[in-house]
Amino acid sequence: MSNLKHSLESGPRTPDPLRRPGRRQVLAGLAGIAALPVLAACSSDDPLAAQAGNADGKNYIAGDGSVLEIGPDERGEPVQFSSILFSGEPISTDSLVGDPAVLNFWYAACAPCRVEAPDLQALHEELEPQGVRFVGVNVRDTVATAQAFERNFGITYPSVEDLNGQVLLAMTDYVPPQAVPTTIVLDRQGRVSARILGIAERSTLRTLITTVLGEQA
Repeated sequence: MSNLKHSLESGPRTPDPLRRPGRRQVLAGLAGIAALPVLAACSSDDPLAAQAGNADGKNYIAGDGSVLEIGPDERGEPVQFSSILFSGEPISTDSLVGDPAVLNFWYAACAPCRVEAPDLQALHEELEPQGVRFVGVNVRDTVATAQAFERNFGITYPSVEDLNGQVLLAMTDYVPPQAVPTTIVLDRQGRVSARILGIAERSTLRTLITTVLGEQA
């Protein structure tokens, strides 16, 4: 029996099959995102963040908030990618193996990304001492725009610049091309253990991370 479960949702749900779109589909989705206007960030009383949950005519594709948790025996192979952080340092999945990791796909003008940003930073501060690594994957912004967002929201964990879509392409079994934000939890082996489509609610994400923290390496 499959251990795939939506244990954190209200009531049982059957996950949609994870289908891998082609490179043309993914890059077309990125091009659509990149054509959207950049709005100034504001960490409090944010009118753009208030748009979260109502994507009609807005500048993002809303996730449905679904939570997928994958049991240890059902997880696929470790994910593989390499890229460059906005700081200029290289990063790869090999450098994440050994500890749980959280990958958050975001961009600055994404309303739900702005809503979840304080919770992601709070969890980073709470769980970093236990070895949990947080990495953002920015799918559309220039360095200046991304760093302005990070300053305004007090984000201290690093982000990857993914304008070319390499990281997103590596994760398309789990991350729909235009479903931003999406948050992925990796276990100590670099395998996907959980996914949240849409805003990552703090207590839900903490529970998903705690699960892999409790697993043996």
